[in-house]
Amino acid sequence: MEPFKIYILGCGSALPTMRHNPSSQIVELRGKQFMIDCGEGTQLQLRRSKIRFTKLGHVFISHLHGDHCLGLLGMISTFGMLGRTAPLHVFAAAEYEELFRRELDFFCQRIEYEVVYHPINPNVGEVIFEDRSMTVSTIPLNHRVPCCGFLFREKPGLPHIRRDLIDMYGIPTSQINNIKNGIDWVSPDGETIPAARLTTAAGPPRSYAYCSDTRYNPGIAEMVKGVSCLYHEATYSSDDQARAEKHFHSTAGEAATTARDAGAGKLIIGHYSQRYKNEDALLEEARKIFPNTELATENAQFNIF
Repeated sequence: MEPFKIYILGCGSALPTMRHNPSSQIVELRGKQFMIDCGEGTQLQLRRSKIRFTKLGHVFISHLHGDHCLGLLGMISTFGMLGRTAPLHVFAAAEYEELFRRELDFFCQRIEYEVVYHPINPNVGEVIFEDRSMTVSTIPLNHRVPCCGFLFREKPGLPHIRRDLIDMYGIPTSQINNIKNGIDWVSPDGETIPAARLTTAAGPPRSYAYCSDTRYNPGIAEMVKGVSCLYHEATYSSDDQARAEKHFHSTAGEAATTARDAGAGKLIIGHYSQRYKNEDALLEEARKIFPNTELATENAQFNIF
């Protein structure tokens, strides 16, 4: 099974603390790396996580609050100083493109690679990226400014080869891809060996949903139904319910309710308010509703199964 990993670079909210950085994550799937959000300090966190800058090809910005995007320009500049030549694709709200281009022209005149801007509409759920192995879709959220989450879905894989039977029938390795694609093997003696016999079913496609920042919205559970792993903001505990509603954020209990109603495999909570000295109360609150909950922490890694 190809690696499907989440690297937490920052999981704090708007005010950075000595314990938490602003929001940023790396999604790694089938050898490709994608960044979600890029708060201040993200490039330092990339260093600490020992993630190679050269592998990052796409950045997805959920919304235009500083704790989710103010690290982007500095990172782009650093990539230029490191001699990057591969294009960098940035997906963000359409209204930011003009200002972004002016910032690039002012601060990053000498970079020798292309920055490709892909305007998105955070208010619409749609596929914004697709390749042979996966899709990325937007998840409209309810925040003080237009905001969306992102749903990474792996496409169904090809069946797995039964190496014991390949060896037994002496089938050349050059025919393995044909067999995976359903083409039967005909031996030199004319015997037909069905491809279905020579393979086992591929594992179910995996998925990851990132939801930050948002008021509690029952509709999110429908949009991410059956997701393998859900990251959902849990800025406050239920003791601060009124504060969560006022600032268009969610409580840990609401994040867990969304995971439960979505039938998620795992829940990761993050985007913690600076008012909490630790997140034990948030974790306890979420686990009462959805036991398979984990806390996001800087430089943590999560495998998606």
